[in-house]
Amino acid sequence: MKIYSYNINGIRAVIKKGFINWLKNENPDVICLQEIKAFKIQFDYKVFEQLGYYAYWNSAEKKGYSGVAILSKIKPKNITFGFGNNKFDSEGRFLRVDYNKFSICSIYFPSGTSGEIRQNYKMKFLYELYEYIKAEKKPLILSGDFNICHNAIDIHDPIGNKKSSGFLPEEREWMTQLLKLGFIDIFRKNNPTPHNYTWWSYRSMAKLRNKGWRIDYHIISKSLETSVKKACILKDVNFSDHCPILLEIN
Repeated sequence: MKIYSYNINGIRAVIKKGFINWLKNENPDVICLQEIKAFKIQFDYKVFEQLGYYAYWNSAEKKGYSGVAILSKIKPKNITFGFGNNKFDSEGRFLRVDYNKFSICSIYFPSGTSGEIRQNYKMKFLYELYEYIKAEKKPLILSGDFNICHNAIDIHDPIGNKKSSGFLPEEREWMTQLLKLGFIDIFRKNNPTPHNYTWWSYRSMAKLRNKGWRIDYHIISKSLETSVKKACILKDVNFSDHCPILLEIN
């Protein structure tokens, strides 16, 4: 089972760039998308159904903003839109599909880069999501753009960014506490080498120079670890300022 996660930074934009052909060639069983930035009526979502996917969309109420999706070739037993807090669910940041033995969540975490108000919003989101995950008994795969670099190895300039949203001590500690609930950052567990990132600024040729941040994750319940065949970053895919990440499990 191949599970992808990808912040596409606008579904209409990536469709114009050839995303559909890429998806057809990659043929994931499940792909979690973040920042779809559209309502269903604004793009041809049926093209995904033609590729054999059950397609679930959770758009933000605000036009052209946020939103998550999950495309699955396996029909889920249940679909959950949001995690029960309208303050966050109105921004279309959480979507969950349940299968027999585990659930997959597509999550788009808030960014706090625009200032104190949004940073406070982000921290409240982290707290509420933590409580939701803590109460869950079923094995989970948490996939998406977390907008957090957990450790210094996950960011190209940890010293220069020590006061930047996305690398603040309180955000990093939240990640530590999440993992202590019984989860694994499966890419980092299997790939201890530096210079592996998933997002690069469009400025200053950042991707060409590999001046990036690893903010996209598959965080899995420990009970799933023995099923993992591969966890990797698909750095050479360029439909967005992020790149996709892949998790392959038996």
